[in-house]
Amino acid sequence: MKILVCISKSPDTTSKIAFTDGNTKFDENGVQYIVNPYDEWYALVRALEIKEAQGGNVTIITVGNAADEAVIRKALAIGADDAVRIDADPTDAYFTAFQIAEYAKNNQFDLVLTGKETINYNGSQVGGMIAEAMDIPFISLATKLDINGSTLKLEQEILGGIQVVEVNAPAVVSCAKGMAEQRIPNMRGIMAARTKPLQVVAPVACDVMTAYTSYSLPEAKKACRMIDPNNMDELVNLLHTEAKVI
Repeated sequence: MKILVCISKSPDTTSKIAFTDGNTKFDENGVQYIVNPYDEWYALVRALEIKEAQGGNVTIITVGNAADEAVIRKALAIGADDAVRIDADPTDAYFTAFQIAEYAKNNQFDLVLTGKETINYNGSQVGGMIAEAMDIPFISLATKLDINGSTLKLEQEILGGIQVVEVNAPAVVSCAKGMAEQRIPNMRGIMAARTKPLQVVAPVACDVMTAYTSYSLPEAKKACRMIDPNNMDELVNLLHTEAKVI
């Protein structure tokens, strides 16, 4: 099976977040980037499990510039066979999805996997847009994926239970918790990643549909107030007058 896994970079959760240009642009100075965890832990690892069980090839793809190649090599170290970088800034979800869809259509993949969302934007849009651009089925937030021939059997968590879906490949699947378990790259994988092929592809013409007008940081957490455990009246009064939860 020929599988395409979409990956993106995300700031490490320990990075200090700031904005520039009048709060219209994310400040990348000093930010350490990682592979978006949902793309890595769920989509990529499940693709590798399928390859190990049934054979095939796993290609990772990202839309980004040359600075993103360190993140790509990390994904290759986990076990992907090769990588594609579409040489453009991922300006918005539509642009990103359009670029990936054009590459996927021209290379006839059986399955396209994405993480359920990125941890920095939480949009959960790219997978559905890729499927629409390719005119193939899309299954979102899948927690389990089994393959029998060209039939994909998937599970999704719904209110009160599990929903089982079957669809024929090719298809696009966004992967959620439960799809696979995180893998740590070993030294052999890290060394092999240095020589695995990384193809750089020029972007295709595409309109930019959205633009970010401003960013803002959440309000700083207020100081914690300690209440004497024997003074329940004060606690009740604060919950009523300040927290307004009772």
